[in-house]
Amino acid sequence: MAQAPQTYKNHIRLDPSFHFFLAPAALVLLIAAAISAYQNPGWAGAARILAGLWALVATFKIRLYALKVQDRVIRLEERLRLKEVLPADLQPQIGGLAEHQLIALRFAPDNELPGLVTKCLEGKWKGKQIKESVRTWRPDYWRV
Repeated sequence: MAQAPQTYKNHIRLDPSFHFFLAPAALVLLIAAAISAYQNPGWAGAARILAGLWALVATFKIRLYALKVQDRVIRLEERLRLKEVLPADLQPQIGGLAEHQLIALRFAPDNELPGLVTKCLEGKWKGKQIKESVRTWRPDYWRV
């Protein structure tokens, strides 16, 4: 089945295994461990709380590491794309773009990049402002 066209309004993606299983399960595990430790104080209860905390922290760290790696790849891809697409006078300023700006610029088509990059460099736009300014959305269906 084909995916619906991606836009600013629907580009945020939920990962069902993380958002609806792993994170809630880790939270339930921690809550159950806390209740158990309250009802039966002792080292076993403390160990269960520690295991619950471990599960919750590990779940979120694994997710955040994957997102950070993907952000680094996007940053590299966008720098390479900007080097090819931007006019010569803007190319030396690519290094002045912040990580969040590069990540947001991935949704802009090549013909909109020079104008958006100029606005980013002048006004220090945040990712949301950049994405809202994109007229023709370039989808990213590969986001983790």
